[in-house]
Amino acid sequence: MNRFSRAIIQENTHGFAAVVPDIKCISPKEGDLLRGRDPVETAKLLVSYGAPVLSVVTEQKNFGGSVALLREIARATGVPMLRKDFFTHEDQLEESREAGATAVLLICATTERNLLARLHECAITLELEPLVEVCTAEEMRFAKELGARLVGINNRDIATLELDSGGPARTAQLAAEAPEGAVLISESGIVSTEDAKLAARAGAQAVLVGTALWQAEDMATMYRSLRVKL
Repeated sequence: MNRFSRAIIQENTHGFAAVVPDIKCISPKEGDLLRGRDPVETAKLLVSYGAPVLSVVTEQKNFGGSVALLREIARATGVPMLRKDFFTHEDQLEESREAGATAVLLICATTERNLLARLHECAITLELEPLVEVCTAEEMRFAKELGARLVGINNRDIATLELDSGGPARTAQLAAEAPEGAVLISESGIVSTEDAKLAARAGAQAVLVGTALWQAEDMATMYRSLRVKL
């Protein structure tokens, strides 16, 4: 377990599900999320609100991210950092570590199984924490076979770039099948306090939230509303 999971568990010891803000410049569904805001300064604000960790989307074509942005945010905040991208080669993991990531997202829905297993092993060797993302019972079984210690349930369909309107009901369906002892994150489709509560009741120790934070009239108030009791 590295700094990323430890920070989530530390938040849990205070009685709360951790909120993992997702620094995402563009949503394929909602369009420009920044609306003129500086993502680095916004990341610093989210940490000041209490965010124990951050997620940074580095995929450029559909989400407007970059490794340079990850590096800037890691330097500016100092908190444990998840890099979200579509990984296809081990070199990207070394790049992630050098840019300041402490965890990387490995997506079952978009990654061939043998490749994902190699990336999972390589990440551990590099002392990066692999977050294995699942969205079906079969993928959860694969996460168990891998021995995943950090698991994310994506409530939306990443294969269609999350254009659907899925919510935490998927977390409720799959959480009980998570590997024993793994840290569990409910990802995407968390737009309200009730959504966060549903995910936490199902067993999620953290909720990863992007668009709802960026679209909120008051990001600080939205962040605090999602920090629900376990």
